[in-house]
Amino acid sequence: MSALPSTVLHVTGVNKRFGGLQALSDVALHIERGQVYGLIGPNGAGKTTFFNVLTGLYAPDSGSFALAGKAYQPTQVHKVAQAGIARTFQNIRLFAEMTALENVMVGRHVRTASSVWGSIFRTRGFKTQEAAIEQRARELLDYVGIAALADYKARTLSYGDQRRLEIARALATDPQLIALDEPAAGMNATEKIQLRALIDKIRNDQRTVLLIEHDVKLVMGLCDRVTVLDYGKVIAQGTPAQVQSNPQVIEAYLGTGAH
Repeated sequence: MSALPSTVLHVTGVNKRFGGLQALSDVALHIERGQVYGLIGPNGAGKTTFFNVLTGLYAPDSGSFALAGKAYQPTQVHKVAQAGIARTFQNIRLFAEMTALENVMVGRHVRTASSVWGSIFRTRGFKTQEAAIEQRARELLDYVGIAALADYKARTLSYGDQRRLEIARALATDPQLIALDEPAAGMNATEKIQLRALIDKIRNDQRTVLLIEHDVKLVMGLCDRVTVLDYGKVIAQGTPAQVQSNPQVIEAYLGTGAH
């Protein structure tokens, strides 16, 4: 069995314009396997635009994209998921009336091969596969710490537990890269501590995380490397210590009272 490529995401020359606004200018990222990689910047810096381009919500005007050594074009969301990127959203997007277990099972179906025929007639193969999907979904709920909530509707879960459920659903797709969009937004201090522990756990299992986050303290304490965007351009890349001491970053972001 061949070893997995050490580079998970390699992106160069990404540009995106909306009318007269150049939202992204020649953005590049290089993320190694097992890293937690932070993407930060002031409001309007282009972070979410980059995430949306990377995950197929917006088509880039130009750019080169490779995931685990294989080129891909982020033109459609489902193709990006099949390529191996799973994402969460700043505004939680769960199936509110489904149970926690069902939400994770939906994510798992990206990686299964049930035929329409099998699902209609509930063939033996279909039933076997559904049982395996349910088992894996329960394992992932346990992994993120909410196994006891498997049969609760998603809308009844606490805010922090809904975030955990989103991450479990993302993990269900067996992604090469997990892209988290503001996962700490709206969390209290205890929930942030639990979130950090979960992301640490994911990294320790040699999974790779790309993190957009406004909480600079969380990013600097958690990430292996950080890229800073300002007005759609990369102004700094490096370790948290290197980024924090960069004069451009201090002027554009860290010196504005962010904490």
